Amino acid sequence: MEIQERSNELVNNLTNVKGIKCWGAHTGIKSLRRDLAIIYSERPCATAATFTQNDMAAEPIKLCKKHIEDNLAQAIVINAGNANAGTGEEGYKGAEAMASALAEELNIEKQMVLVASTGLIGEPFPTDEIVRGIKENVVKLSNSRKAGTFAANAILTTDTFAKEGHISFIIDNKEINIAGIAKGSGMIHPNMATMLAFIVTDAAIDKHLLDRTVKRLVDKSFNMITVDGDTSTNDMVTVLANGMAENKEIKSEDDPNFKEFEKYLEYIMIHLAQLIVSDGEGASKFIQYSVKGARDYETARKLVKSISDSLLVKTAMFGRDPNWGRIVMAAGNAGANLDTTKIDLSLGDENQLVEVLKNGAPVEFNRSHLKKLLRESHLRISMNVNDGDAEAVGWGSDITTDYVMFNSVYTT
Repeated sequence: MEIQERSNELVNNLTNVKGIKCWGAHTGIKSLRRDLAIIYSERPCATAATFTQNDMAAEPIKLCKKHIEDNLAQAIVINAGNANAGTGEEGYKGAEAMASALAEELNIEKQMVLVASTGLIGEPFPTDEIVRGIKENVVKLSNSRKAGTFAANAILTTDTFAKEGHISFIIDNKEINIAGIAKGSGMIHPNMATMLAFIVTDAAIDKHLLDRTVKRLVDKSFNMITVDGDTSTNDMVTVLANGMAENKEIKSEDDPNFKEFEKYLEYIMIHLAQLIVSDGEGASKFIQYSVKGARDYETARKLVKSISDSLLVKTAMFGRDPNWGRIVMAAGNAGANLDTTKIDLSLGDENQLVEVLKNGAPVEFNRSHLKKLLRESHLRISMNVNDGDAEAVGWGSDITTDYVMFNSVYTT
């Protein structure tokens, strides 16, 4: 998606959205980094969210599913350093205490607060410390640039950098802003992953339309990334729209302004999803997978996910090995009923692709040249199955020896 940005996403952040205040603080749960983030809207927001599909869902996920039943929210509180997963009744009470404390301090209903956690699974949840941190830091909520940066940094765990994005555009002669923050580095897998993403906008949009749109766009963004094939207990993508841009409320997909809003929301989601992949634990490669010529989108999506999930493909990319056999093997495992005599396949870096397969038959290529291209940090795998007009794109990283070493001693 090519979009000309009107602002610098490396400078602007959540606080560029009208009516949004936030803060990120250090409460002591993590020894050296900020570990508590608060995001607050001056007005109640149309709200949509998607959650982990892991049966071992964390306690805050269970709470959020109740709080978001009416598709309304006004604040989010996030702690890092403890996942509050596998913590049972005491963990659920801890999530409720976080929501209650923030609601009391902001003078809003508890149902209007969403809660998220990230960190180690199965550790006792430090409810008292987090509640104390909430009460101490609500007074610091601000729409300053540093407040947005602090919040982005306070949700990180093994991440090596904060993940932010912002874009602005015009609807009804009103400036609309969409901004987001995310975290994620390992345990990243399609169907949501160890990722938290919080997106805010000042656009006015019907809450039910927002809900449908977010679920559809998550499938094209956060559900199209993979690092290691493990789906986490805590992942969550949330979008809040407070309407403070004062545009005429977008009520249906037939509204001429809807496509404009959808386009930019998709951009922010893909931007944040790609940042998560680029920070994959131990990763040395960012890989874009594209499948064209499929009979329908779901088939193209299924092929992308099967190829990008393959450990053999990931390790081949780490080793700069142009072993295209692993790629077609992974495609064949997708259950897409492929006609293998039609497949075209190319590999390379972000600037050049080398064709290795044409109509299902090997093509002679300069192996040394292709291995040189595969040394680059940004790679592409492009397949055309020549069976229709549908296409899908996904993103992933390689699996490295550093990944294995890091995760073999994660808690020790």
